[in-house]
Amino acid sequence: MSAHRSGFINIIGSPNVGKSTLMNALVGERLSIITSKAQTTRHRILGFVNEEDYQMVFSDTPGIIDPAYKLQESMMDFVRSAFDDADILVYMVEMGEKTLKDPQFFKKLQQAAAPLLLLINKIDTGDQESLNAAVTHWSEQLPRAEIFPISALEGFGVSQVMQRLKELLPLGPAYFPKDQLTDKTERFVVSEVIREKILLNYDKEIPYAVEIQVESFKESDKIIHIGAIILVERDTQKGILIGHQGKGLKRVGTEARKDLEQFFAKRIHLEMHVKVSKNWRSDDNLLRRFGYQG
Repeated sequence: MSAHRSGFINIIGSPNVGKSTLMNALVGERLSIITSKAQTTRHRILGFVNEEDYQMVFSDTPGIIDPAYKLQESMMDFVRSAFDDADILVYMVEMGEKTLKDPQFFKKLQQAAAPLLLLINKIDTGDQESLNAAVTHWSEQLPRAEIFPISALEGFGVSQVMQRLKELLPLGPAYFPKDQLTDKTERFVVSEVIREKILLNYDKEIPYAVEIQVESFKESDKIIHIGAIILVERDTQKGILIGHQGKGLKRVGTEARKDLEQFFAKRIHLEMHVKVSKNWRSDDNLLRRFGYQG
């Protein structure tokens, strides 16, 4: 039998370039929530691909932004940590993107010792000429990077990336149990699915002012009973979220329940309540409780 290989493969890039779509495609499960809104990913989420002779630990990180408040500062800390423990770095850009907004992060990329794969995503949105221009541009910017044109959404080029990552994996033991899919708890998965439905159903400030707390998760043979609190920052947001005659909240609940039943392969009973917690995004104690700070 061949020696065991394992490694942390950390995916970084600007908001909305397709990091979560790629992670889900590589892991083969919908671990990271995906919407067209920036800042959909708030945490660093690990997903595992296990075979007998290797373990790949993929890490999806928040998009790189200029933080406006404490929650976003914590999100950028997750990105920084991804540079520190990477065995392989995956830097993702989209067609037409020319630079990483944060020059400090870009410098880290240029100086990183780990093998670097640069993925040009969403190639289905451009032509061959613009792709050639992108490859030339990025090979000048990051000469040591291996460049892969892909479409994470369409699945184009993903298997080639996967193959190269396997070849680059260093020798080492498994970091996590082989039957595990992610480092996150079932409650975390529930909170992210609810948050995704809020991102998809509301616009303006509502999705960004929301945090989900799963208060109870009781599983029996046939059904899982889940109780969740949706926190918002203001009374007006609470009203908008619940909607006329509770229709808004009901729609979120129905959509979340369907996804959760698919994920857990069981019937789900989901109960949700909305509470106001003023300025939670800048409250150190609450951010710690929600897992944004150590």
